[in-house]
Amino acid sequence: MERSRQKIIVIGGSSGIGLATALRLSLAGAEVVATGRDLAKLRAATAGHAIEIAAFDARERSALEQFFDRMGPIDHLILALSGGQGAGLLAELDLQSLRAGFEEKFWPQIQAAQAGAAHLRAGGSITFITAISARIARPGTAGLGAINGAIEAMIGSLARELKPSRVNAVSPGVVDTPWWDRFPASFKDDLFREQREILPVGRVGRADEIAHAVQFLVENGYVTGTVIACDGGLHLV
Repeated sequence: MERSRQKIIVIGGSSGIGLATALRLSLAGAEVVATGRDLAKLRAATAGHAIEIAAFDARERSALEQFFDRMGPIDHLILALSGGQGAGLLAELDLQSLRAGFEEKFWPQIQAAQAGAAHLRAGGSITFITAISARIARPGTAGLGAINGAIEAMIGSLARELKPSRVNAVSPGVVDTPWWDRFPASFKDDLFREQREILPVGRVGRADEIAHAVQFLVENGYVTGTVIACDGGLHLV
């Protein structure tokens, strides 16, 4: 970290990219608080690391406000909340699933940003985790693109509104995390094989690589209003 012991909140830090980010920033010397809905999962994920944990449902505004009130002033806020609904070809897309996808990711991230911004020290930062579906033209991902694109469309405006604090996002591609465990193993294997064949880097991503991009945005005080694609070149194919 450029300045050690800064207080960093990772909303959605019990697994995957959020957990990798919390671990990376803690090892870099920051005071990290990771949140999630499952206290036992948080404890198991952060065992052996100097990371404070807090369990609550970030979809509940009162829970968010109570959490941030307890935290006091913070230096950086990272929003790693995600969901798994909203995919499908238009002709068969379940619009209730798409609505649920917004409820799982878009609304909780924006709500957490709104609640956390009131506690952000001037010159701090907010970093959203979106997805490259916002910027690729892949059949079956229009709904996912809408969810993530809605977040990315706000980044520039928020950067100007919240100055001198900074607002950015990291847009991952296909990353090997527990998020894929919800699908049959054969689907995951086929998708990852396809990615290895088409991606310029020849492999899927690792959670720590996305966390590295987040760390850059936290530490570099001259970057704001920016969405970093960390996708192995998926936006090129």
